[in-house]
Amino acid sequence: MTALVTGGSGGIGSACARALAADGARVVIMGRRAEPLEAVRSQVLAEVAGAQIEIAVGDGGSEEDVKQALSKAHGLAGRLDIVVPTVGGSGFNPFLTTSVEDLRRDLDLNITTAFIAMQQAAPLMTSGGSIVCISSTAATMPFPALATYCAGKAGLEALIRTVADELAALNIRVNAVRPGLTRSNATTDMFANPAIIERFLEQTPLKRTGEPEDIAEAVRYLASPASSWVTGQSFAVDGGQELRRNPDLLG
Repeated sequence: MTALVTGGSGGIGSACARALAADGARVVIMGRRAEPLEAVRSQVLAEVAGAQIEIAVGDGGSEEDVKQALSKAHGLAGRLDIVVPTVGGSGFNPFLTTSVEDLRRDLDLNITTAFIAMQQAAPLMTSGGSIVCISSTAATMPFPALATYCAGKAGLEALIRTVADELAALNIRVNAVRPGLTRSNATTDMFANPAIIERFLEQTPLKRTGEPEDIAEAVRYLASPASSWVTGQSFAVDGGQELRRNPDLLG
């Protein structure tokens, strides 16, 4: 199989690329800067014997850049089977001081990037395949100071359900993984603050935070034939946090 991972130099994106390569997939990782992509590529090649992994420099929010990355992935073996759009994010800001520009930015980061990847990829997935997006527990649970992120991830999951319904006719499955607090480039500051981590652990029954590999294992399942009867779903991988709530970091 052949896969494209956008946001491929991030913690979750690189872990997904490594897991897919370990399963024998040819992988293209896409990101805005060549240097971190090359670092991920070198690491995967060192860890996975016989891995085939290439880079594509571009912006996940650009239709043309994504089209070129997908074309590069398809060109590796004349097929495209797996797409993992991992681009997303937000910044903490109380609702009353959040701007309309903040909202538009977060909707673009968390919905538009996945929309572009799915729409551009589908015509190339001529033998069917699997698209696995990265959502968040913020899609289903309120999170003070992350209103726009919550809206973006909830919108992403609504988009996934309808796209999954439509693309089923092409034998393309569309699902998402919904991480809890996971160590990544975007959460470095949070992990550096023990008080914040403790607030999360209070709401996490399994009493640990996530690692990128936890998310990659769920992506690996949804990308593989083992999940051939699964589409339109968003799976929480969160240590049980959805059984409780997100912490109020403003309190």
